[in-house]
Amino acid sequence: MSTNDKRVYDVYGIGNALVDFEYRVTEAFLRDNDIARGHTTLVDAEQMADIRERLDGHDTRRTSGGSAANTAYAVAAFGGRAFYACRVASDEDGGFFLRELGDAGVGSKPGERPEGVTGRCVSMVTPDAERSMFTFLGISEELCPEDLDHAALARSQYLHIEGYLCSSPTARAAVAQAREAARAEGVRASLVISDPAMVLFFREGLEEMLGNGVDQLFCNEEEALTWTKTDRLDIAANELRDIAPHVNITLGARGSLVISPKGTAEVSGFPAQAIDTTGAGDMYAGACLYALTAGASSTEAARFAGAAAAKTVSMFGARLPSAHHYRELLAEIGVAAPARPAAVRSA
Repeated sequence: MSTNDKRVYDVYGIGNALVDFEYRVTEAFLRDNDIARGHTTLVDAEQMADIRERLDGHDTRRTSGGSAANTAYAVAAFGGRAFYACRVASDEDGGFFLRELGDAGVGSKPGERPEGVTGRCVSMVTPDAERSMFTFLGISEELCPEDLDHAALARSQYLHIEGYLCSSPTARAAVAQAREAARAEGVRASLVISDPAMVLFFREGLEEMLGNGVDQLFCNEEEALTWTKTDRLDIAANELRDIAPHVNITLGARGSLVISPKGTAEVSGFPAQAIDTTGAGDMYAGACLYALTAGASSTEAARFAGAAAAKTVSMFGARLPSAHHYRELLAEIGVAAPARPAAVRSA
């Protein structure tokens, strides 16, 4: 990699831009509405309107979301420098999405927003903290190479790719172009598998985005086992080495498995009273990448990421309530970050 004095951003994320609507529901609601528990289901505009009508009367809140967006948000909230490449429409939700990320210090590409509908995600959380999601990609499904900011990418340490993009041909083309540009500039590539459903229904798209491998891979235990078609974690871990030299497999309350060229290490989890698992993997990736760019070892980064994920599941929603909570967690767990210039924000 080139010298870090050229790096304006720690993490350049590319992913869907979704406005999240989070609801508390019962197990009976999932059964009565034939909703796949714990998984993400892609829906069209009519299906999204239908599920929101069925949820009318449930408590809800709105946040800017999407897997890689949550990861970029975490990097910035911890004090790092993040950029996000995405596509939103000229509607009110699109403006809300960009304002919320911008207020957190996440950079984005300026320019006119096309007409259309910004993507939306309904996250339904049951009393056991499991989340089930309906996602309408909207204009985010049209993410394409023109949405990339090559100057920002060239000055980043990591390119972080959201696995959900595998369902869109134009998004896969954007990922291919971003990876090529990253390789030319010595930017490391990171990818998160995102959801078991992506492995089951869009495996070829994921394989296309992975190409000849990435530098860092994030997945949970179910995704690892599903990808490698085994019920043994040790076999899955060994096979995933062929994809990336650095792999983090999250194991829920048990912690995470960290695979690196130095070997495999088990990192214990942090105790938490789980309320909502939404965004736990996104937070884990964001905290891990922040720590790695701050100079932490792979196991130190995983320990900090595990603490951050545990804090996330103990609260309702995919993010901590404020930047203060991120900095408080950082001070409590301890990840030393070197002094560095502030991120360049978009206009």
